Amino acid sequence: MNHWHKSSYSSGAQSCVEVAELPTEVLVRDTQNRTLGQLSFPAEQWTALLRDVKSGSL
Repeated sequence: MNHWHKSSYSSGAQSCVEVAELPTEVLVRDTQNRTLGQLSFPAEQWTALLRDVKSGSL
């Protein structure tokens, strides 16, 4: 079973996503529509996305 969590930035927000971090991939799903499935990203790409968002280059 995957361990899903919401971003610390989404506390109290109605519209947000949840993330499950696995060894080789990251799963992302809509909190309000969990049964619709999830998106899967290679862990390296997810790490690169977070790095670029945090640095302000996106």
